[in-house]
Amino acid sequence: MPHLTSTNRTKQGTGLHTGLGIPGFAHPLVAPAEWAELTRPRSAPLHWVVLNVADGPGSRPDPHCLAAAGRLRNAGIRVLGHVDATYGARSFGEMVSDAHRYIDWYKVDGFLLDRCPTERTALPEIRRTVTTLRAIADKDAHVVLGHGTHPYPGYAESADQLVTFSGPWSDYRWSQVAEWTADYPPDRFCHFVHGVPAPHLDEALRIARWQGAATLYFTDRTDRDGRSDPWETMPGYWDDIVSRIGTGVSE
Repeated sequence: MPHLTSTNRTKQGTGLHTGLGIPGFAHPLVAPAEWAELTRPRSAPLHWVVLNVADGPGSRPDPHCLAAAGRLRNAGIRVLGHVDATYGARSFGEMVSDAHRYIDWYKVDGFLLDRCPTERTALPEIRRTVTTLRAIADKDAHVVLGHGTHPYPGYAESADQLVTFSGPWSDYRWSQVAEWTADYPPDRFCHFVHGVPAPHLDEALRIARWQGAATLYFTDRTDRDGRSDPWETMPGYWDDIVSRIGTGVSE
């Protein structure tokens, strides 16, 4: 059984209820149906959608990505630019340059700082980066740190949300939640899980609830031993997960 925790979540959150965060579909020319589906009326909330043009913002504005981002923003859906931190290997200047291009070209509402480091020693540089990202945005930027696992607790004070799990169902179903997360509300945490079989969807939703994560993305797609990106296409049970989240996570 996954680790269960009592959650005394008293700290202020972002105000989000359970909903979907989209890690980033393939380019709109490759996955037009997926991008179109995101603006179809639904009962489940979309917290945000990540725009990843070409492992970042690309070298020039892409009209197809601009149109896709515009449709989402016109529908009231938050769009985040994908900025790769490469586990601390990328320089501050490179990440800020990516952020500037996302803002100038696609008018993004915030950023997913992907492959974010987790160590305490890297926290000051990530805090500096997040502060700068907020400063260069014309509005309050929504910043998500994409650790993919539980980082040093201090990172929770540096961003709006943390991705504390990103990986396969085979790991998620036996995963344990860090005890320090009980000091924060569920809307501070995100879980991305691939390879979730349709018969186990309810179980996956219960684990997310038990572990205190309000932003979710579950898919039956897999990484095929690292040879494909499971997030690039929509899960086969998209309508099912939308309806389940729209009516609340089952007990």
